[in-house]
Amino acid sequence: MRAVENALGIIIPDNARIIRNLITGIQYVQDHVIHFYHLHALDWVDIVSALKADPSKTSSLAQSISDWPKSSASYFKGIQNRVKTLVESGQLGPFANAYWGHPAYKLPPEANLMAVAHYLEALEWQRDVIRIQALLGAKNPHAQTYLVGGMSIPVDPNSQNALNADSIAFMSGLAKKALEFVEKVYIPDLLAVASFYKEWANYGGGVGNFFACGEFPNDNEIDTKNLWLPRGIIKNKDLSKVHPVDHTKIMEYVTHSWYEYKEGDAKAKHPWEGETNFKYTGPKPPYEFLDTNKKYSWLKAPRYEDMPMEVGPLARMLVAYASGHKRVKEVVDSVLKKLGVGAEALFSTLGRVAARGIETLVTAEMMSVWIEQLAMNMKKGDYRIHNGDKWDPSSWPKEAKGYGFHEAPRGALGHWVLIKDKKIANYQCVVPSTWNGSPRDAKGQRGPYEASLIGTPVADPNKPVEILRTVHSFDPCMACAVHVVDASGREVTRIKIV
Repeated sequence: MRAVENALGIIIPDNARIIRNLITGIQYVQDHVIHFYHLHALDWVDIVSALKADPSKTSSLAQSISDWPKSSASYFKGIQNRVKTLVESGQLGPFANAYWGHPAYKLPPEANLMAVAHYLEALEWQRDVIRIQALLGAKNPHAQTYLVGGMSIPVDPNSQNALNADSIAFMSGLAKKALEFVEKVYIPDLLAVASFYKEWANYGGGVGNFFACGEFPNDNEIDTKNLWLPRGIIKNKDLSKVHPVDHTKIMEYVTHSWYEYKEGDAKAKHPWEGETNFKYTGPKPPYEFLDTNKKYSWLKAPRYEDMPMEVGPLARMLVAYASGHKRVKEVVDSVLKKLGVGAEALFSTLGRVAARGIETLVTAEMMSVWIEQLAMNMKKGDYRIHNGDKWDPSSWPKEAKGYGFHEAPRGALGHWVLIKDKKIANYQCVVPSTWNGSPRDAKGQRGPYEASLIGTPVADPNKPVEILRTVHSFDPCMACAVHVVDASGREVTRIKIV
């Protein structure tokens, strides 16, 4: 939407801006909580160890870090019995393939039991709070109400089939519930788990360069710079300076990707001139082996000023912190103080996990602000939701090109469109996992995933939970299958999503 609006010079109404902020905001909150508990926690939490816990001690631990009401000994005993039933039945479901008993696990049984309980609580919680997106976007995660020029959902206090006072009250209640869980469960759990793994502030540093395209606009200007989460570049871990973003400095290499450019693999191209031409002539499908000296990835290698960049919650929080964002600075400094570590700890696997939690908290706090903005517009009689001035293609120029930035939960997302004679002539995307998971470029520079794994200690190469900790800290999106291959080329494990 933003790429086309940028190309055609369309300014959206204020209600559309607010609704987009609300959809993105609740997706951040839900997505980050799901990531922590359901996609990443089992890298740190030993589920089976929870069977050895004393529920009374778990209750004391939980009450020492939060006033969340579900913290009695009987509550944790009930959770422990549920886990025991699963283990004894041999039907562990989502817990079946973890490395239980691995020497890299450090949490005591009581902390493991607390984490398991909140894992289950988060399943119920996330299903409820995402109803904000269902109301505004009709579907999660792929909202259906976006249109070039605004949104398709009507705002009318006199209609039961539109956003009205009842809808505002409904969303306000869910936003309050979202914030309460983040404040009283997620953040205390994150700090509790992190306190046992402080050495992970020394691993997973990656490339040291960070790109945030910014999100949550405060006004309706096209490609506005007035963003609640600011736009910027940090180079070489230097928080003393935030560099401005110039999208024309983004280029993509295919040197080690299964694609080709007409001008040769060593050339980099801006997305407006980008090509996606698959080329492979080997005897086997390319994904059946790994040769990092040749082409070895379906991803291109995006670079900014010829440098690899990390994107995601850590990049956003670092740019916000270095830009002087008041609330982000308060929470980051508070977390660092509670963990007893310095700002350098942010450039790590642990920092990446902490940044996601910090972002969840400050975003959950903003949900009520955006809901109130929408309510105020309705009180003033402003029900505008879409700008149809450029809806007729006959009003478009013969040629137009635009770009749109969006901070998805996983990181900076860019779309570039070239329109000729009212038709799409070229369309390219650079998505978060392309930035973070990129292969090496023409200079041999590694992408963030690869660079972050250097120096990681691995206790058991056949059970590389330490590798998973760092890779999962990026919240990777790999759509079909992930293969883990050892140094000699042998497949260690295969994870398929079917």
